[in-house]
Amino acid sequence: MTELSALWRGEGKTIALVPTMGSFHAGHLALMGQAKQLSDKVVVSLFVNPIQFGPGEDLAAYPRDLQNDTHLAESVGVDVLYAPSAEEMYPPGFQTSIRVAELGDGLCGASRPGHFDGVCTVVMKLFQQTMPHLAIFGEKDFQQLAVIRRMARDLDLSVSIIAHPTVREESGLAMSSRNRYLQEEEMEQALCLYRAICLAREMVKASAAPLSAADVCSKIVKNIHTTPGCVVEYVAIVDADSLKSCSTVNKNSRLIMAVKVNRRVRLIDNAALVEL
Repeated sequence: MTELSALWRGEGKTIALVPTMGSFHAGHLALMGQAKQLSDKVVVSLFVNPIQFGPGEDLAAYPRDLQNDTHLAESVGVDVLYAPSAEEMYPPGFQTSIRVAELGDGLCGASRPGHFDGVCTVVMKLFQQTMPHLAIFGEKDFQQLAVIRRMARDLDLSVSIIAHPTVREESGLAMSSRNRYLQEEEMEQALCLYRAICLAREMVKASAAPLSAADVCSKIVKNIHTTPGCVVEYVAIVDADSLKSCSTVNKNSRLIMAVKVNRRVRLIDNAALVEL
């Protein structure tokens, strides 16, 4: 992979990387399409990263379908589907990790200690292996996007981090590989996240004065809990850059949520609340 990237760079080609854990859906394909528009060569990495999963999480059950993923990547013109093994990525004796302290500690990081250390470490390795000029990340994993941006700035990486808006089903549900865990009736329950976004936006639009972020979050939690079986892990309104809690909703505020649907499938979603 590194030799091929070096060859492309020597030919003056621009390389885009789309890091994934596979089980592709239309959201992934949208990221690949954007990469295709912005570069000469597109590399899609496919690696279910074990060091970002905690004890009791769904590493073993995470959906995998290399044959279908290969077909889909080829169908949208990806140049390389890079799928290293865990043994290649983390050989015996591997002991280095990267930590972005503040941005990775709260929100998802609070209930998944070490998760973003694993994310940063694997992304850094992928950057080294594929040598991209730019990398595309979806806004659905907004905290991850913020953490990777911070890592790139702090470590002077010559990779431009490009965000792609969350891709949604017609119903509004954010596309996710973990949606495959949902039974038919649970797909309806999962819409509580999108309904919460719509409710928050309506509240902001209807208010002439700045709204208390805590009040908005409280109403959202109550609204989500009206859906049977759905349990809030967290609901927060944060500054989109620092991820620090906002006291009032403003143009840079981001609503971020994690909810367990039917008490078993953990889904995340986020959205800006003020139309610019």
